[in-house]
Amino acid sequence: MLKFLLGVAVGYVLGARAGHERYEQLVRTYQRVADHPAVQGAAGVVRARVDEAVHSAKGDQH
Repeated sequence: MLKFLLGVAVGYVLGARAGHERYEQLVRTYQRVADHPAVQGAAGVVRARVDEAVHSAKGDQH
């Protein structure tokens, strides 16, 4: 989800030619969202589930 939001932000910046000021605003917003504890927690849960899925797909369960 986070990568999707980042992709949307980058696409907007490149597509709209909004200028450097808007780009900086988007970067600050992205950093605020990415650094939020709830987002960090959700990212950790997603990473753990992906790792579990990869290990089970390989047959390498611990």
